[in-house]
Amino acid sequence: MPIKIVTDSACDVPKAIADELDITIVPVYINIGEESYLEGVELTRRTFYAGLSDYERYPTTAAPASGAFTEVYEQLARDGATEVLSLHVASALSATLNAARLGAAAQTAVPVTLFDTQQITMGAGLLIILAAEMAAAGRSMVEIVAALQERVGRAYVFGMLDTLDSLRRSGRVNLMQFGLGTILRIKPVMMIHQGIVSVSAKIRTRKRSIQHALQLVAGLSPFERLAIIHVNAPELAERLRQQAAHLFPAGQSALTMEITPAIGIHLGLGAVGFACITKKDEG
Repeated sequence: MPIKIVTDSACDVPKAIADELDITIVPVYINIGEESYLEGVELTRRTFYAGLSDYERYPTTAAPASGAFTEVYEQLARDGATEVLSLHVASALSATLNAARLGAAAQTAVPVTLFDTQQITMGAGLLIILAAEMAAAGRSMVEIVAALQERVGRAYVFGMLDTLDSLRRSGRVNLMQFGLGTILRIKPVMMIHQGIVSVSAKIRTRKRSIQHALQLVAGLSPFERLAIIHVNAPELAERLRQQAAHLFPAGQSALTMEITPAIGIHLGLGAVGFACITKKDEG
């Protein structure tokens, strides 16, 4: 049996790709009031985002229980897996990797290698797709992990936020540390790189924030992989894809992904951006 790949829903691997490459996705929890829902299983993205503006209390998120990972690993072993590679959203931003670690320690059915993508949404998803492609091609665990480690420093996510209200209400990021606490009308360009969230620019209009992000991304090209991401903003994402069409690697489809609620509740409705892995500098 080839190595089996496990991840979590905050990494935003598209379902069609997960099905094709046999990637197992463990859902994170979305908490709305007193109720908890498994993202993508008990609560769709469309339903969640349609109601986001109306929830009495702002939703929160929670990592999967460690037992969920134990069950997944044991089931994969029963199905014939001889090794499992479990890759997850940045440990600096989520407790999911630790839950996976505890879940792996609670079973002896199959060896589990854990990997911190140091990314969110498709920044992690692009790394996971690479790992699954290598596993399907029969590459060893050592080869796959080495390839991932070499690319983590070349993986980026850029997000253009339409509002800071969601970031403020979620409480996950301290706005004051970015100098954003008193200027809530700006349209910041956020960057996630190696588990660190930073503000690349503080801009007052959506048009200029997108122009700035396009310049940033163009400055990182060429790419191994590139994707467009958005929070309930498909039309804006399509315009962004058209503007960035020249940046996509030759022969690759222009992948667009709606961001999971586990991340979208922090970025807010209308956020759009890029996830990418830059091409290695051969010089």
